[in-house]
Amino acid sequence: MLRTLIALLALAAGLPALADGVEVGKPSAMANLVPAATVEKQAAQQYGELKRQAAAKRALGPDDHPQVKRLRAIAARMIPLVDRYNPRARQWQWEINLIGSKQINAFCMPGGKIAFYSGILDQLKLTDDEVAMVMGHEIAHALREHARERIAKSQLTQLGASLLGELVGGGRYSGAFQLGGNLLSLKFSRDDESEADVVGLDLAARAGFDPRAAVSLWQKMAAANSRAPLEFLSTHPAGDSRIKDIEQQLPQVMPLYEKAKRSR
Repeated sequence: MLRTLIALLALAAGLPALADGVEVGKPSAMANLVPAATVEKQAAQQYGELKRQAAAKRALGPDDHPQVKRLRAIAARMIPLVDRYNPRARQWQWEINLIGSKQINAFCMPGGKIAFYSGILDQLKLTDDEVAMVMGHEIAHALREHARERIAKSQLTQLGASLLGELVGGGRYSGAFQLGGNLLSLKFSRDDESEADVVGLDLAARAGFDPRAAVSLWQKMAAANSRAPLEFLSTHPAGDSRIKDIEQQLPQVMPLYEKAKRSR
C-alpha cells in the first residue's frame, strides 16, 4: 500500500515512479572480456559429461521421477521471467536434471544448465518455496554472468596488469583467455553471492514463491553444516549476517509475491 501511494504521489508530481522489486546495477563489464558463447559451450560440454557419468552410475533421475517433475515444474514458472536480468537468457537451451547423491548441492551453469543433487532435497526436506530459493539463487549466478567475470579476473591476474589496456582497447590479446578447468569448481565472491541472493529472491517472488522461505532455507543449511561441513557452503557461506541481509530485502519482494499469488 505504501509503495503504491508513493508511486501515485510521484506520478502526480511529475516524478519517475519507483521500480518494482529489487534494484541491482549493471553486470560487471569485466565479464565482456570473455566471449559468452565460449563459456556457454564449455558449460554445455561439462554438463553433458556430468550427465553421462551419472547415467553410467544409474544416478541420473529419469524424466518420470517425482522429484524431477517437481524441479522442472518449479523451473517452468521461473524461466519465463529471466529476461528481466539477462535478455540473452531467453535463447538459452535450459535443462533441469536430478543427480542421485548424498551431496547437499545444486548449481546452474552458464547457458541455463541446472542440476540438483538428491541430498539437498532429501536431507534438508525442502519445501517447494525453499527449492525455488535455491534455484533462483543459482539461476541468478548464471543470469548475472558471474562465471564469466570470475574467469576474466583470474586470467587477467595471470596475464598481468600491463596487458589490460591493450586487451580492453583493441582486443589484441583476446585469444589469450584459456577457459580450461571445471566451471563447477569456480568460487564466487561475497559480492556475487549477495547479488545472487537479491536477484534470486526477486525472480522466485515474481514466479509466486514465498521469498520468506529463503530465511528458513539458510537456517536449515546452517544447521546441517553444524553437523557436518557442507560442500555447498564452501562457496555459499551461510550465517546470521546473510539471513539478516535477506530479511532486509523482503519488503521489496513481498509485494511481487502477493501480486503473483493473486494472478495465479
